[in-house]
Amino acid sequence: MFTRLATLATLIVGTFALSACGINSVPTKEEAAKAQWANVEAALQRRSDVIPNLVATVEAAAVSEEDILVGVTDARSRATSINITTDDLSNPEEFQRFNEAQNQLTQALGQLRTVVEAYPQLQSNQRFADLMVEIEQANNMINTEINRYNDTARDYNTEIRTFPSTIAANIIHGSEPLEYFEAAEGADENPEVEFGNITGDDA
Repeated sequence: MFTRLATLATLIVGTFALSACGINSVPTKEEAAKAQWANVEAALQRRSDVIPNLVATVEAAAVSEEDILVGVTDARSRATSINITTDDLSNPEEFQRFNEAQNQLTQALGQLRTVVEAYPQLQSNQRFADLMVEIEQANNMINTEINRYNDTARDYNTEIRTFPSTIAANIIHGSEPLEYFEAAEGADENPEVEFGNITGDDA
């Protein structure tokens, strides 16, 4: 009887010891961060889906800034061509490529937003106004989901570096820190754009 109680007590103590070492908390926090990354990707995809209609609407309004439209289209193409898996969240090089491509698209859209302010016919186009609202909503959602991802990634990274969870992280799980998504400096600001031939009410 005593032996059985001792064995049971050892198992209980061992279970709590393993739990305290992060055997459960490390993978739980990692999965939370990866699940949140899926929300980031969904928000980025939502913005990407709106862009072709936005470009087509601007082109239909006879906007002459073709280089800006090409820049947006090319930036979207680059951004959608770089796909990363949740395994790549611990790969600095791949994550940086993805991060930079998305930031370039954000900046290209900022240039487009600046250009169209010079075209009254676009400002009065309801279809264009609706698409711009969709883009802004998508950008707001992207920022929200990225902030949430960075928070969950930071929580996980802290967990795997903190004793005693670092024991489970290094010995049992072989955990690696997750990368953070960072916006390019000035990405949320409208850049100055040199205008070429502007067509509009002058014609």
